[in-house]
Amino acid sequence: MSRPLIGITAHLEAARWGDWVREAVLSPASYARAVEKAGGAPVLLPPLGPATADDHVRGLSGVILADGGELDPVLYGAGREERVDAPQPHRDRFELALARAAVRDGLPLLAVGRGMHVLNVAQGGTLIPWLPDVVGHDRHAAPGAHLVRIGASSRLGTALGDQIEVTAPHHQAIRRLGTGLLAVAWADDQIVEGVELQGHPFCVGVQWPSARTGDDRLVEALLRAARP
Repeated sequence: MSRPLIGITAHLEAARWGDWVREAVLSPASYARAVEKAGGAPVLLPPLGPATADDHVRGLSGVILADGGELDPVLYGAGREERVDAPQPHRDRFELALARAAVRDGLPLLAVGRGMHVLNVAQGGTLIPWLPDVVGHDRHAAPGAHLVRIGASSRLGTALGDQIEVTAPHHQAIRRLGTGLLAVAWADDQIVEGVELQGHPFCVGVQWPSARTGDDRLVEALLRAARP
């Protein structure tokens, strides 16, 4: 039986190899390795244009919206936030279109870190552009681990249990949930760290980059949903 094709979003950056410096399609290798280990065939998805989103969805068995830089606050009606990284409009547009297409067609989807924010905005939700201003501390941006509480009856709880210790530095977070999304995991200050889409075969978002920390359970759950 052929391996399910799993698309992994990537970004465009200048890269050096040998004497060459060229724009390259980049993705942490941990995602591809986790997909291969779980029985899938990883395919990188460069953000070349939102018009390709439908074609990707028709040809894939599942998608990982990978982590990365912050989403442009203008996309969810907030003002420009000077403290976040410069926006990447080409990537934002492509990934929003890809998320909407995957939701529309019921394609299994795992959204990680930035990817969870993309999913939420694609569903009409909003984000907190600079989290320390709202929670009054900067623990979410710290490199250390923290405990996340998970709803035991959720898909996330089934895969991971009712709590998990994670490392996930971030400056943005979900403010208003998008249409159909349920919060299923929370930090100790009630910031949402995991979501699921109601009525979808498998659509899960988490704040932390699980595959990049060696925990492949969510990728394995995605592959189970992606197989015929």
